Amino acid sequence: MARRLILDVDTGTDDAVAIMHAALHPDLELVGITTVNGNVGLAHTTDNTLRVLDVIGRADIPVHPGLAHPIARRGFPGRKHYERDTDRDMHGTSLPLPEARSKAQDVTAVEYLLETLRSATSRLTLVPVGPLSNIATVLAIDPSVVDAVDELVIMGGAHAYGNVTASAEFNVWADPEAAAMVFSAGFERLTLVPLDATHQALVTRRDCEALAGLGTPAGAAAADLITRRIDAYRAGGGVSAADAAPVHDAVCTAYLVRPDIVTTRHVHVDVDVAGPLTVGRTVIDTRPNASGSPNAHVAFSADPAILVDTLTKTFA
Repeated sequence: MARRLILDVDTGTDDAVAIMHAALHPDLELVGITTVNGNVGLAHTTDNTLRVLDVIGRADIPVHPGLAHPIARRGFPGRKHYERDTDRDMHGTSLPLPEARSKAQDVTAVEYLLETLRSATSRLTLVPVGPLSNIATVLAIDPSVVDAVDELVIMGGAHAYGNVTASAEFNVWADPEAAAMVFSAGFERLTLVPLDATHQALVTRRDCEALAGLGTPAGAAAADLITRRIDAYRAGGGVSAADAAPVHDAVCTAYLVRPDIVTTRHVHVDVDVAGPLTVGRTVIDTRPNASGSPNAHVAFSADPAILVDTLTKTFA
């Protein structure tokens, strides 16, 4: 049977690839998508999500708009450091896809998640790949919904380095209080895919040429969006400057069908919500004598060949 999942997204370029992969893979049943403020504002993350589904002919998947702001902070997320540099802006406000024809649902993300999890006859997988505002709000209303989730797969956090600050990764930094709530909620299995793993699963320009050559709407869209990421990383001289780029969120959907894409360690993870230099940092305790009990399976590596293989086969 196909694995049933809900994606929670702040759709930019890497979310778009993850959405297409989850919507088209035969072993996954994407039952719904919720959107959240993050890469861009909520109206645009929702519109971008609809654009992606329309392009691949999956407008049947419902899209539910979620929180337009963090659960506690104001002024978060702040402006990204590259927003005024068009060469380095890998997301843009609106994705370079045709305008959406389909419409978002009237039921909000929080209402949808509560109703779906409370009424589920079999457990679902939740895959949040943006700030965790929606998930934390659901937990605040009904903590028992964790029992309806077989696995929570998060793209976020970092151990060795951050991206929005020296210590923090954007998704966690954008709503650190929400992330702290989620890590302490008691999910039976929580898998965290941080920058340490996603920056190893690089997609090259040659891979993009192969995706474009598939002759499918998903292949063409993925090739264009990932090429945009490659160009932005190259312009910024970042970690992937050598004609390749990470596609962070797609590693999470790839993990659902190819768990061997990542190597994980079961450790304790918490989130700093107070440090002036480290707010939003995921504190991943890898010590043998860690003070906290393990609460997350953290990916410290990822295989790019597996990512490219499953994207290519799915988009073909």
